[in-house]
Amino acid sequence: MAKAKVAYVCTDCGSEYLRWQGQCGDCKAWSTISEFRTGVSPAAKRNTALQGYAGALQSEVQTLDSIDLQELPRFSTGFTEFDRVLGGGVVPGSSILIGGEPGAGKSTLLLQVMCMLAKTMNALYVTGEESLQQIAMRAQRLKLPTDKLRMLAETSVETICMRAEKEKPAIIVIDSIQVVHMADVPSAPGSVSQVRESAAYITRFAKLNNVAIIMVGHVTKDGSLAGPKVLEHCIDCSVMIEGTTDSRFRTLRGNKNRFGAVNELGVFAMTGTGLKEVKNPSAIFLNRAEQHSPGSTVMVIWEGTRPLLVEIQALADHSQLGNPRRVSVGLDQNRLAMLLAIMHRHGNLQMSDQDVFVNVVGGVKVTETSADLALLLALVSSFRDQVLPQNLVVFGEVGLSGEIRPVPSGQERIAEAAKHGFTRAIVPKANVPKVPIEGMEVIGVSKLSDALESI
Repeated sequence: MAKAKVAYVCTDCGSEYLRWQGQCGDCKAWSTISEFRTGVSPAAKRNTALQGYAGALQSEVQTLDSIDLQELPRFSTGFTEFDRVLGGGVVPGSSILIGGEPGAGKSTLLLQVMCMLAKTMNALYVTGEESLQQIAMRAQRLKLPTDKLRMLAETSVETICMRAEKEKPAIIVIDSIQVVHMADVPSAPGSVSQVRESAAYITRFAKLNNVAIIMVGHVTKDGSLAGPKVLEHCIDCSVMIEGTTDSRFRTLRGNKNRFGAVNELGVFAMTGTGLKEVKNPSAIFLNRAEQHSPGSTVMVIWEGTRPLLVEIQALADHSQLGNPRRVSVGLDQNRLAMLLAIMHRHGNLQMSDQDVFVNVVGGVKVTETSADLALLLALVSSFRDQVLPQNLVVFGEVGLSGEIRPVPSGQERIAEAAKHGFTRAIVPKANVPKVPIEGMEVIGVSKLSDALESI
C-alpha cells in the first residue's frame, strides 16, 4: 500500500499546498485550507486522469473551421420550464448539478423527470440517502409510472460507474454527491477531497460514455452549495432550486450553463402529486388585491431569455427610532439605501425620518437594476398616500445623478406588459419603441423629476 501523504487543500478554490497557511494564495480567502491524508497525491491522480481522458477521446489538433458545428442532440426532460433553465434540454455527455434547501423538492422533481424519461430511453436512478422502498413509496404517492425506471442503491463511485457500463443508460441521477465516495480517497463522504474527486470521476465517466449525469448537491446554512468551489467548476451546468416550505411555488435558476443562458428562471408549483410547471409565471406574481392601496406598482424584470412581470410593494412609515430601519425582501438592501439618497438629492423628498420596507411579491429575488424606477415610484406612492394606476407598468435604471438609464430588451418588456392588459408604461426615454404598440401609452423619461411629474 502506498505511504500516506499529507496535503493541504483550499475548500473554496481547491488549490493545494505542501504545508498549512492562513490565507490561500490563489483566491485570497482566509482560514479555508484544511488537511487530509491520501495514499496518492491529488495532483498525481489528476494528471493520471487527464492522461486517460485524453487518450480515450483520442484528441487531435484541429483548426477552428474544421470543427463540426452541428447542433448538440438535446433531449427534453418532460418539463418545459426545466428545459428552459438547461438551455433547451439535456445534452448527452453533460454533468448537471442541482442544489437546494432540504425539502425544496430536488428529489421529487428528479424522480418525476426520470419516470417520464424511462418511457422512451434507458434511465438509471442511483440513491445513496434513501432506500429503494422509500423512493417507491414516494413514486406511488405521486402516482408516477414505475415499470420502466431502473433503480440502484449504492454509494461507491466505482461500483456506480461499473453498473452503468453494463446498463448503458442515457441519463443517470445520483442522489447525492455528498454521500458517494471513492475507495482510494481515505476520508469521510462529504469531505472536500471526496466531493472533489468523486465529482471529477463522474464527470469524466459522463464525457467518455456520452451519458448525461445529474448530481444532487446539498447546501450550507448560508444557502451556497456545500463542498469545494472546484465542484462548480468541473460540472457543465449548475442549477439551484429555491423556495420556502411555507410557499407553494419553487423556482429553478441556472447559475452556470455551458450550453445556454445563465440566470434563466423556471417556475414550479408544489402540489400533492409533485411539482407542476407554471408556464405563465407573470400571472401568479400579478395576483393583486381587489382594493387598491398606495405603495404598490408593477415592474418588468428580465430573467434569462424572457420578461417577467412582478409586483413590488413599498411602505414608508414615520420612525420612532433615532436610526430609521431599512428593510428589503427580494432586493439588495445596499441599493435601497443608495436609491433613497438619490430620491432626496434629485427628487426633493426627505425620508430620513421614515422606516422604509420594500417587498417583491411572490418571493422573487431581483438582481438587475431595472427595478430602480419602480421602487422609487412605489415609495413616493406610499409616502404621499396616493394610489398609482392599476394599468401602469414601470421599469428603468436610476443613476446617481438622477438620470434614467435604458435597460436591455426594453421593447420586449413593453410588449409583455401589453399582453397582460397594461395600457400605460413609464420607461427610459431610450427604450421607447419607434413603432407604437397598439393599446399602450409609453411615457419616456430621462430624469427622475420627469418620472415624478408623470405620476
